[in-house]
Amino acid sequence: AHALRGRLDDRMLQVLQTGVTYQFYHALGLLLIGILLLQPQIPASVRISGWLLLVGTVLFSGSLYALALTGQRGFGMVTPLGGVAFILGWLWLAFSLWKS
Repeated sequence: AHALRGRLDDRMLQVLQTGVTYQFYHALGLLLIGILLLQPQIPASVRISGWLLLVGTVLFSGSLYALALTGQRGFGMVTPLGGVAFILGWLWLAFSLWKS
């Protein structure tokens, strides 16, 4: 972000920061899922939530990075798909843990 400060306007820097923030929080979620999967009593279906968070990160944060760096507003249409993947990932994790 520091290297891009002079190249992007304030709005695009905010878009970039949103992508970074969501990537950070969901990376922590992936770390949590990895730790959970080390436990023998945790069902393997928890892996699906990890994949959903990974897909969400690529689609959500990736599309925001592409939008900020290129200015092509079409990338913004992909962002909600990443958000849906995030929501499904957290719901799947909660359901899998509740079910077990």
